[in-house]
Parts: sequence; C-alpha cells; structure tokens
Amino acid sequence: MFTALIIGGSLGGLAAAHELRSIGAEIAVYERSAGEIQPRGAGIVMQPEVEALLMRLGVPARSVSVELHERQQLHLHGKPRRYVAPQLMTSWDALYRALREPLADVCYHLDSPLKTVRVEGHDVAATFANGHTARGNFLIGADGIGSTTRALLDPSTATTYAGYVAWRGLEPESALPDDLLQLLSDRFTFFGASGMQLLCYLVPGPNGEREEGARRVNWVWYVNTAEENLPRLLTGRSGRRYAHFLPPGELTPEITTELLALATDSLPPQLTALVRLSHVFMQPVLDLSPRRMVADHAVLMGDAAGTVRPHTASGTSKAFGDAAGLASALSGWAPPERLPTHRLEDWEAQRLAHLVTLAAMGMRLASNSSLGTTIGRQFLGA
Repeated sequence: MFTALIIGGSLGGLAAAHELRSIGAEIAVYERSAGEIQPRGAGIVMQPEVEALLMRLGVPARSVSVELHERQQLHLHGKPRRYVAPQLMTSWDALYRALREPLADVCYHLDSPLKTVRVEGHDVAATFANGHTARGNFLIGADGIGSTTRALLDPSTATTYAGYVAWRGLEPESALPDDLLQLLSDRFTFFGASGMQLLCYLVPGPNGEREEGARRVNWVWYVNTAEENLPRLLTGRSGRRYAHFLPPGELTPEITTELLALATDSLPPQLTALVRLSHVFMQPVLDLSPRRMVADHAVLMGDAAGTVRPHTASGTSKAFGDAAGLASALSGWAPPERLPTHRLEDWEAQRLAHLVTLAAMGMRLASNSSLGTTIGRQFLGA
C-alpha cells in the first residue's frame, strides 16, 4: 500500500481518489477552495470513461442524467432541422455528488492552497498556505487549468487564449415560458453563425432531480472576441478581476447591455429570450499544450496536464481516463520498492498521445465554426 496526496478536489481529483483507493492506496485530497467548490461549467455530456467509474460505484449513468432524444439546428429564419440522436446529459454538481458521497471517510481538506512540493528521499512533501505539511509516497496534481502543481513542477508552461469566450447560463426549467421550454426539452439544440455558436440542453436539477419541472436548462454561447477585450469582460461588478471564470452575478451593467444587444442582433428570438432570462457567467477558452505528466514521485492529470477545447465534450472524460490509467500503472507498487517508472512512462506516452489527438480535434471543430480564427467575425470590442 502507498499514500497518495491528491491536489485538487473537483471531478478529476475525486476520480483519482476512487481509482487509487481501488488498488489499495491510502489517499488524502487537498482543495484550495475555502468552501463548497463552485462548478466551472454546468453541463457535461456523459462519456464512456465517466459511465465506467459510475458503474463501479453502483451509480447507473441514467440516475444522474437527463436523457435527450433529438438534436435540432435552429436558424434565424425558417423551421428547425431535427433528427433522432439519443444522448445522456449530466451536470457538474450531479457528478460531484455521486463521486464525493462514497468518499465521506476520506481526508478531504478544504482551504488548502498548495505552496511547495519537494521530494524527500523516496517520498514527497506538500506544504499548504495554512502552514500544514503533508507527506506521502506519491502526489497527483489534479488542480485544473490554473494548476499550482504544474507551476511548481514545470514553471515554464503557460496557457494561451484561444480567441473566443464561453458565455453560460444554467436556469431552472420552471423559470422558462412554456413555448421556449417545449422547444428545448428532450433536445440538444444548436445554433451557429460566423464567429459564434450556441448549444443548449437540459441537465438534472441542483439536487439531482430528473423529473419534468425540476430540471435545469444549460446553455453555452461561444463568441469570438479579441484578447485585448478580456480585462474588461473579466472584471466583475464588484471590481474584482478574474482570471479563468466570471461567476454568475458579476457581469457589469455595461457588459450585460452589450451582451443582450448582441443576442438580439445575432440569435434566433427564442435563444435571445433564453439569454435574457439567465444569470450569465463566462469563461475564456484557453489552450494549454501538453508537455509532460510525470515528474519525480508526482504526476499531472486532467486539465493540469493539458486542455482540450470544449467542443469535444471530453474534458471530464479525459481526466477520468487519466485517473484509471494511473491506477493501473501504480497497481501492485508499495514502498520501499522503487517506483514503477517504466509503467508510468508508458501511461504518460499513451495519455499524452490521446490528449494531443483530442486537442487537435477540438481545434478543428472550433475552426469549422469560425471560432478562434481570423476569418470569423469579432464581437464585444471596447
């Protein structure tokens, strides 16, 4: 048995906790948030890697998902184009609850920003902002795109702006008028134009509710905007400048007015109504090119190791796949034996190849929608 320190208590870190515990590791999770973790994205497409872990935990995928039956393409003028496409859609909080509750007996430390990582012989020590030092045999950096673990292990890496932002909303279906809800229910809805794309679908309610009337409508609207506009868009009404996520309630009146004007000019009227009814939040789309995942007695996984564009619907499943493969590479290892270096290197090579393929696919999908390209229209300039 070995002791694993997991940095990051969101979905990727929880997946790593389950996978490593399944091979007998003793685990402790350290999350930088002081209180309940706020979801950085609302809707999640159910993927095989996620479903596989849920099944092992005795959680049927359908029990945390809304089932869709069709896809539809909306147009500014004319009828929607629809076709049959069954799909399960879940949410960040539904998955978080499904993964967190079985780990009630695990040490899960909030308010624990990582400060230093150092190798001490065959072990690793992590020091946190509160002065606490944790020691273990292995450390996993699953702390997302703004990873402190990555900054400590490989400080030369940096994110780059992809050229567009994701405006988002997550509203109770009960707050929508009947005609709008009838259009969106049971369907994955798309709309596209030069320099923008909007997707919409229903997900479980805040406590996992799946019955009609208690679910939520999740939407994301990708919009091209120049990098010089980001400081203005990421400055909240409180005056705080955000780096990776502008929370609900923080849009300034000025930006709200601009965004609603853009919706009125560019979106079908039903989607304009949806934006108007929503508590909008925003994420800039960022790229982090993969370079390495394995260091001495430590690894990076999920978005800490490299990102994929959201169009692949693979961010969560990639992290779950990283966690499953890592557990396989470490299976059977117990200190004071030497680390299974060759197995870790094979895991790194396989996962980096997968990440590179997904990243390239996401960029192609974005380019096909003229997102982040020089040919797509630009919006929300100062």
